[in-house]
Amino acid sequence: MTLIEVKKLFKEYHTDGVVTKVLRDLTFEIGEGEFVAIIGPSGSGKSTLMHILSFLDRATSGAYRFKGQNVTMFSDDKLAHLRNSEIGFVFQQFNLLPRTSVFDNVKLPLTYTKKVKESTKAEHARKAIKSVGLDHRIDNLSNQLSGGEKQRVAIARALVNNPSIVFADEPTGNLDSKSGAQVMEILDDLSDQGKTIILVTHEQYTAEYAERIIKLKDGEMVSDSKTHKRRRKGLQK
Repeated sequence: MTLIEVKKLFKEYHTDGVVTKVLRDLTFEIGEGEFVAIIGPSGSGKSTLMHILSFLDRATSGAYRFKGQNVTMFSDDKLAHLRNSEIGFVFQQFNLLPRTSVFDNVKLPLTYTKKVKESTKAEHARKAIKSVGLDHRIDNLSNQLSGGEKQRVAIARALVNNPSIVFADEPTGNLDSKSGAQVMEILDDLSDQGKTIILVTHEQYTAEYAERIIKLKDGEMVSDSKTHKRRRKGLQK
């Protein structure tokens, strides 16, 4: 099943009469269960592309279909609903609530959804926390955790709503090599379980955990290639 289909996607910003072209003529598809890395140097447009694909921003022109729906003309409210029900986010900065428990951080997205019954929300949160190996930390405050543990909590939070796609934006950027490898192994395992993962990174090493790499430069796609997915368990940079 095709989850994402974009055709001739452009994005530009207008500031004081100056036009900045960020994305140019992008066309590709992403299927259910794929692990795709979007890679490129700073300023290549990869984060802007992620924001459009995850309904945080809109393209200037071109078509975007999600699960067969043309979302280009959706209202902001409808895009927000899609974002809350279909998308999970993992960010470089973790974005956890400080002085709040692991359990409450992970359960938070369930406050805004009707997908999960109120009576089962706690169970969903505990299951997500266990899936990233942090059930022994469930009552700890987020500011009592290491960087790697914080990112694993962020992954659990992204999974708690059972999203169609998990977007990971530079998820290893603030981690040492060992913690970064552990986080990527979790994403790799999720991919093996059939979860769709879209990874945004500037690191070739990190991108190679994916099965496919879309490479951007100056807002244009310069390659879209399959990889030899390599397990790196126990290895460091």
